[in-house]
Amino acid sequence: MSRIGLKPIEVPSDVEVKFNNSTITVKGPKGELTRELHQDMIIKHEDNTITVERPSDHKTHRALHGTTRSVVSNMIEGVTKGYEKKLELVGVGYRATKTGDKLILNVGLSHQVEFVPEDGLEIDVPANTQITVKGIDKERVGALASNIRAVRKPEPYKGKGIRYEGEYVRRKEGKTGK
Repeated sequence: MSRIGLKPIEVPSDVEVKFNNSTITVKGPKGELTRELHQDMIIKHEDNTITVERPSDHKTHRALHGTTRSVVSNMIEGVTKGYEKKLELVGVGYRATKTGDKLILNVGLSHQVEFVPEDGLEIDVPANTQITVKGIDKERVGALASNIRAVRKPEPYKGKGIRYEGEYVRRKEGKTGK
């Protein structure tokens, strides 16, 4: 039994949820999200709660039960609070700047790396070694943060690179000289 799938989702009073066959639209104070869900999942909207049920105990239905509930819950949380991922740059000379809406990274490569966020996403640079990615769609915020991190992943010897805030980088000892 899916424990996550069984939990009801509380809908705040300032959020409007609409279902059209297998499409869900969530509108809130921060914006609007639309998503296509699996057509087999049964979604019931009563009063200010949403419940997700599965039609059978088939393997795919069991797999989709908790996932569908989490997706709907994340959409509701996104339009009310929003999501953000914080990244930090570690390394001598590694820095980030923002010009207009473009993020420019200097991370020890022969060229500067530029990122232009998609619509609905926002990049902030509070300090030249910190980056914050904000938005209402959890999946897109995480994907953009992951793409920025992929430019220069933290390496295990000196720990240099772009990492998530609070991420632990396991360090290796390196060579010993004679």
